[in-house]
Amino acid sequence: MKRTKIHTSKKLEKLVKKLITTGQDSVCGFLGNWHATVFYVNRKKCWLITNGLTKYNVILTDIKSSDLDKIEQIFKDVLFEQLVYDGIILDFESLDSIIGGIDFLPTHNDRSITGFQNYNLRALNWWKHEFGNLEHMPIRDLTNRLNTSPIHIGKGRKMSDYTDPINEMKNMLTK
Repeated sequence: MKRTKIHTSKKLEKLVKKLITTGQDSVCGFLGNWHATVFYVNRKKCWLITNGLTKYNVILTDIKSSDLDKIEQIFKDVLFEQLVYDGIILDFESLDSIIGGIDFLPTHNDRSITGFQNYNLRALNWWKHEFGNLEHMPIRDLTNRLNTSPIHIGKGRKMSDYTDPINEMKNMLTK
């Protein structure tokens, strides 16, 4: 069975110790590695999960310790909703087979992803002040704003090396 690997930040790793597995030598899933970190809105835990290949973001909101047993399904549901919101049409069964199972792994120490996530967290922090509490934050829209920010993929500095996470995810899923 396919497995999707999600590397957690040190902060998130401490909160979800029971989910962390080590020694996973399984082949990485079709979408590559994902990276997750935690942030807070009104003392509620939220997760920012970023795909390493496409820089596509997903935000899980108000995650409690009781949700950890069903976090795999929560991730798939939120990812599906975000893909639809971003105009990437795919049926849930296809997405479910692409993701497969999920393995939460210790931190990957990928500095470029950490920097990218920190940049996005600063934007989210700005929006926290604009919208107030979590219930008033349009999470799908805010995530869409993160996913439409220009990113650099490739080695050169040509304009064709710049894209956005939505286009990269769309290209990946339509291969």
